[in-house]
Amino acid sequence: MAAVEAGDRAAWLALFADDAVVEDPIGPSVFDPEGRGHRGLEAIAAFYDNVIATNESITFTIRQSILCGEEAANVGVIRITFAGGSAVEVDGVYTYRRSPEGKIASLRAYWEPDAIHAVP
Repeated sequence: MAAVEAGDRAAWLALFADDAVVEDPIGPSVFDPEGRGHRGLEAIAAFYDNVIATNESITFTIRQSILCGEEAANVGVIRITFAGGSAVEVDGVYTYRRSPEGKIASLRAYWEPDAIHAVP
């Protein structure tokens, strides 16, 4: 989260295992029409460039974190500010699974596109 908030692409990508998968959101979406997830570092880098980096800022407010073995689930809100200053918030559950090497093997985001709401 800190790397995304800082706009630090290299730091964010360094967190992932070579064969990691990012599903944000899970299932078919405008970001992933087939719903297979962004698989491997090249695809995850393209996700960063095409989705994350296109925004003015992204901030996270996590209300609850639940750790279980090699996985964690964060419940919270992501605020996305677009170029020009308009913003939306996305309520969701964001899960992470750690690889044996201690990197992110899987990032899965549970959120509903229809539930995104504009904020002042």
